[in-house]
Amino acid sequence: MLTVKQDLLAALAQVLEQFEPGAGSRAAFESPKVAAHGDLACTAAMQLAKPLKKNPRQLGEELRNALLDTPAYARWVDAIEIAGPGFLNIRLKPAAKQQVVHEVLDASAGFGSQPVRPDEKVLVEFVSANPTGPLHVGHGRQAALGDAICNLLTTQGQAVHREFYYNDAGVQIETLTKSTQLRAKGFKPGDDCWPTDPDNPASKAFYNGDYIQDIADDFLAKKTVRADDREFTANGDVDDAENIRQFAVAYLRNEQDKDLQAFKLRFDQYYLESSLYTSGRVEATVNKLIEAGKTYEQDGALWLRSTDYGDDKDRVMRKKDGTYTYFVPDVAYHIAKWERGFHKVVNIQGTDHHGTIARVRAGLQAANVGIPEGYPDYVLHTMVRVVRGGQEVKISKRAGSYVTLRDLIEWTSTDAVRFFLLSRKPDTEYTFDVDLAVAQNNDNPVFYVQYAHARICSVLDKEGVDAAALKGTDLAPLATEAAQPLMLLLAKYPEMLAAAARDFAPHDVTFYLRELAAAYHSYYDAERILVDDVPTKRARLALVAACAQVLANGLAVLGVSAPRKM
Repeated sequence: MLTVKQDLLAALAQVLEQFEPGAGSRAAFESPKVAAHGDLACTAAMQLAKPLKKNPRQLGEELRNALLDTPAYARWVDAIEIAGPGFLNIRLKPAAKQQVVHEVLDASAGFGSQPVRPDEKVLVEFVSANPTGPLHVGHGRQAALGDAICNLLTTQGQAVHREFYYNDAGVQIETLTKSTQLRAKGFKPGDDCWPTDPDNPASKAFYNGDYIQDIADDFLAKKTVRADDREFTANGDVDDAENIRQFAVAYLRNEQDKDLQAFKLRFDQYYLESSLYTSGRVEATVNKLIEAGKTYEQDGALWLRSTDYGDDKDRVMRKKDGTYTYFVPDVAYHIAKWERGFHKVVNIQGTDHHGTIARVRAGLQAANVGIPEGYPDYVLHTMVRVVRGGQEVKISKRAGSYVTLRDLIEWTSTDAVRFFLLSRKPDTEYTFDVDLAVAQNNDNPVFYVQYAHARICSVLDKEGVDAAALKGTDLAPLATEAAQPLMLLLAKYPEMLAAAARDFAPHDVTFYLRELAAAYHSYYDAERILVDDVPTKRARLALVAACAQVLANGLAVLGVSAPRKM
């Protein structure tokens, strides 16, 4: 139906151009709010009525007659009705709706996707967890979001680069090092030296999770740990803080990799915050801002005039002690992204980072390096509550203070975690119900969608056919009332996918898949598929095979499997 809609849209543009030069560029269809009103709607008559000084309903009549005279409308349209003040409600012929089945079977896994455009590079930064502990469920939501957004952008032909940015130095890493060192020396939470640094009681509390003891034990055993971006061998010397630091960071990066692998996630690059300092990028960025006249000294600190760019107040860049505030390396990092050729960047972060958006963008504008306003794009997400057995779960033995992503995967499955965490808008609160995620019934949304796919595969397997064997099938028997909603919904998939990619909205895919699964279940209940009449049976098999393909395509965007049996 994509080709049908394109033909009809092109014909509409030509007709509108005849009524008013330039109007053809605004040719568009809408979906009728009530399905009974038709398959496509057009509001062009009401839009053109004022400039043409005509009654919109009269103009609608003229448009209808002109459209029905075109070859495309004569071929694909059954009727055009005028409603209200000039709405055009278009009813398609059965053959037009049936075209989508051919399109799905022909394109297979590529249905809904656009050709690759290597020149359209986009960098998506997500997870970016500092290696100080296991990944928590908030990281899980970010991982699911980031991966699905990458997949969505890929379907639209964009060349996607997945990046994980983390700090391998700083206060948090120092706290990790000291926590591990004390465990290696035989101390534990509750001892006199816990929870604060005995040399600096005002410092941040140490990390209390059992994973710290695991790091210490492996350090004492002089083990070698390997992560995707580093490898290190411990020397076992409890007084060698630098060796402990490097081992602990590598150990936790390895743990993060295990979580990410269990989540079926990969990254193209790991970017270290420390490299921004060692490469001189932070210093160069600060110098750019000073030279641009966008900084000033006050109370012993260096400030950025971020209010010049819409921030609610100016921001400290360099503190009295000479260290930089955390947004300064962020600005340097994004200049590096731009210089690496990524002129479209999407950052997936928690809502607690909301305040950094204005100051990072202000720093990028003030640096005067050619970066446009609004760079980069941000997708912010809230944290996740976890409920099990009707009670909120707040801590994990492994982490000591929160539920980990690995806990959630072990309690349910990777598929359930991904689908559930993507089933709401990122910035809305979400409660993950562990019991629902393992339930095998229609209340469990991922089970409901996967079961629809498996149910179709069971029908195809029973008949001994696959989608490839059904290409070119005569679809005339699908001119039944029961088949129409399913075909129309299949035809909406490419537009839904494009809109979800544009809006960074993978939750739209979950909504669509649940709607498609419901449409299939309704169709299955309304019409027998394996009937005696062979042409009818093959046409219906082709329809449900197309449905299975779109279900599988949509689940793949979410990183969720499409099982053939359940």
